[in-house]
Formats: sequence, C-alpha cells, structure tokens
Amino acid sequence: MHCFIPENRKALARLIFLMLKKSTSILLIVLVLVLDARAREPQKSLPARSTNENATVRARDLGIPLEGTPGKFNAITDVPGVEVGYTTLISGEGKLEVGKGPVRTGVTAILPRGHESLNDPVYAGFFSLNGNGEMTGTTWIEESGFLEGPVVITNTHSVGVTRDAVIAWRIKHGAADKSGYWWSLPVIAETWDGWLNDVNGFHVKPENVAHALDSAHGGAIEEGSVGGGTGMICYEFKGGNGTASRKVDIKENKDAAVHSFTVGVFVQANCGRRPQLTIAGVPIGKEIPGEVYKEESGSIIIVVATDAPLLPHQLKRLARRASLGLARTGSVSGNGSGDLFIAFSTANAGAANPDPITHSVETIPNDRMDPIFTAVVQATEEAIANALVDNQTMTGRDNHRVDALPHDRVRELLKKYNRLR
Repeated sequence: MHCFIPENRKALARLIFLMLKKSTSILLIVLVLVLDARAREPQKSLPARSTNENATVRARDLGIPLEGTPGKFNAITDVPGVEVGYTTLISGEGKLEVGKGPVRTGVTAILPRGHESLNDPVYAGFFSLNGNGEMTGTTWIEESGFLEGPVVITNTHSVGVTRDAVIAWRIKHGAADKSGYWWSLPVIAETWDGWLNDVNGFHVKPENVAHALDSAHGGAIEEGSVGGGTGMICYEFKGGNGTASRKVDIKENKDAAVHSFTVGVFVQANCGRRPQLTIAGVPIGKEIPGEVYKEESGSIIIVVATDAPLLPHQLKRLARRASLGLARTGSVSGNGSGDLFIAFSTANAGAANPDPITHSVETIPNDRMDPIFTAVVQATEEAIANALVDNQTMTGRDNHRVDALPHDRVRELLKKYNRLR
C-alpha cells in the first residue's frame, strides 16, 4: 500500500533492461532492497502539484483581507515549543475494495511542548459545539485541567488503534508518573473521510501513528491534504488541515511595557455545505455552486495553543471562541457535524509536578482577555481558509472527485465584492 512507484515507466523499463544485460542477480537483490525499504515508509505527501492553480498558496497570497498580525510562520508552531507531525497514506484508485482501498487517510500529531518535554502537562480546556464526533481523553481534561500528552487526529474508524498506539509510544518515550504508575488517557480526535477513503479498511496502523509523533517538528508545516486531513472535505471543496497564528500585545497602561503573546490554531476541516461557504464576507459557496453529497456528514477539530498564562477555565473560554471563527466561514454546526475544540497553554511549566505542596502560577485577569479572544477568532477563520486554499483536487474511492477551491475564481469574487486586499 505504501510503495512508491515511479511515474516514468518507460525510463524504469529501460533501466531494468540495461541492468539485466549486466547482472540479473544484482538487479534482483537491488529491487528487493528498494521495494522493501519503500514499503516500510508511508507516503508523506501528495504527488507534486503540476499547475499554477494548485501551487502552494495560502489565503493571504490570494489577497483575502484577513484581520490581525500573524506570527513568523502563521502557524500553530509559532507558539514556542509546539510541534506538528504527519503520516499521509495515499494509494490505489478506482472501485472500492474494503481492506484494499483506495486509501486517502492519515494521522496528525500535535505535541504541546515538543519532544523535549513530553512529561510536562499543560493547562487545557475543552468545548463541544456539536457532539456528533469523538475526542477521547477530554473527561480527564475537564476534571483535572491538564492535557498530559499529544493531541492526535485521524479518521473516524481509526480512533481505537490510534489511541492504543499513542499509549505504546508514550511508554517507549516517557516514564511512569511520580507515584510510579504507568497510565495514559490520550486525546485522539477524528473526522470522517469515507467519501474518498476506504474508511472501513482500517489502514491506519500503529507504526503510522508512531511516525507522525516521531516526525513532529516546529517551524513551517504543510497544510491541505496531509496527515489526518488527507481525505477530508470542507464546504464541499477539498478540505483538510489548516493553520494560522496571531500576535497579541497587552499593555497594563499607556506608559507600561508591552506583554507579547502568541495564539496559534490548527484545524482538521471536514464540515459544511457548499452554499454556506463565506470568505471575508464574500458568499463564495453561492457564487461557485456545486455538490458532493446530499447531506452534511463532516466535522471539524480545532486545536488552539497559546503561550499566554491561562488557567483551565480560561482556556475553555478560548476553546469556545473557536466557534465564532468557524461561524465566520459560514458553518451552522449541523446535526451531523462533530465540532470539537481544545485549547492549551504552554505557560506555567511544571505546574503538574506533585512534589511541591503548593505551586505559584501566573494567569491573565479575565478583564484583559479580549485581545486573546479576538486572536482565536481571527486565527480560526484564517486556518479554515488556508485548509481550502492550500489544497488540490483529489479523486478517491469509486472515483469520487472533490475539486479544490479555484484560486482565480476566488480572486474574481473578492474583486467583485470590493474585498480584494
């Protein structure tokens, strides 16, 4: 399923012919080694984008007037310490054969403090806008106020294997808690990719989850049809992963020094009907009509990260504000949509350490949180736009085709509605 097959078959055939003339035995050994090595590695990205329309372009590149000031990478990884990794599984085409494919799925892993601080939990809050979905481990977050490991996102029918694989990975890379117990309630979230993917084929394996965790990194990250977002559909255009960030400056008074923080958002976007799609106030979905399926069957997972020192109840307030960013893009959070959001803060390192009897922690007063609320709303809206813009058309199971959002048409509509930046 994961083998890489060269597109230039004529060149490959010519190479094999020449090698056969020299040494059949050497050729066979080389082929076995190459195929075995390739088979062990998942495909990590889509084939190279071949047209200008499908080039790597983000929402701001189209001139979409988006509010707020992004961080360096305009990504959740602008929050210091946050790392993101993917495993992308793409193979097969044509008629669905359950267990064989076509496969259009994957895994996304978000590490709040990166690999260096796996055993230092972060304060967190959870919010369900509509609960037709799954995010495991949130009961303990609500109870304890801590997120104690990575957030991992995949497809609906791979939650179980992903959960078990994360526990195994933590055992391999972590340690027992201070009391000597080995236990884990990992956070695994999902959206449904069954329109494009053989979702009942259970193609996500433990090694795919481990690869996403192991490969997590900071800096610039891919968007669109990668990782858990590979087979997703958003507003009946090709959807998937998107991310954005905002810088937040807060002053105690006009003469005081500025306190600077970052808010980052990551989405796995798989929600909405075409007529709902709105970008920067422009009714894009109504202007570009189309239909993929008869009723909404998608969801959206939103992860909010910040280095602002916030307590769990404040982070729950942040998670709620993701709803407003989602609403700006047109969603009504339909009955069939699992709209589940989690927010965490990387401040207050060591706050979960049970050795001290008490801890001194920092927090921002509620009365000063409005700029952070604003950042969450803005970054959520842009992350969803990026998931649509930085993407390409995909054909999956039973030749189901989902078109990418057409960049030129979007620019025309922004100009028509006087919204082009």
